[in-house]
Amino acid sequence: MSTVTTASAGYVRAPGVLHTLLLAGSVSLFLGALLSDYTYYNTYQIQWSNFASWLNAGALLFAGLALVFALVNLLRARPMAGQPLNYFVLLLLTFVIGLVNAFQHAKDAWALMPTGLLLSAIVFILICITAVVGLNPRSGGLK
Repeated sequence: MSTVTTASAGYVRAPGVLHTLLLAGSVSLFLGALLSDYTYYNTYQIQWSNFASWLNAGALLFAGLALVFALVNLLRARPMAGQPLNYFVLLLLTFVIGLVNAFQHAKDAWALMPTGLLLSAIVFILICITAVVGLNPRSGGLK
């Protein structure tokens, strides 16, 4: 006698190449923004604040496009729960806090610290967690 065990809610398909590149690009750009903010915190050279602002903007562009892919994947998933929902919510939270960080970086460079560095660290940690959840190759099947 054989039994079939199904896995919990997973992806219809694993994330595609473009989706993976967008998510990985946002991780590296958010890391660059964090490192630029840290360097600005230590040196107070205003150009580092400008670098962090542009890197954060690029990361938001990549994360926003990855958010569109995550929404499509969420809508295509059979059950509306599980990993696709967790990934979408984490990516949305990362995008919103990254947008708040972009507004913080729009201030004068001297008014940026220490809130800008703290927000950059939070966003980087969130995008790393999101990447681990989003790029998990679990797609359902037998346990």
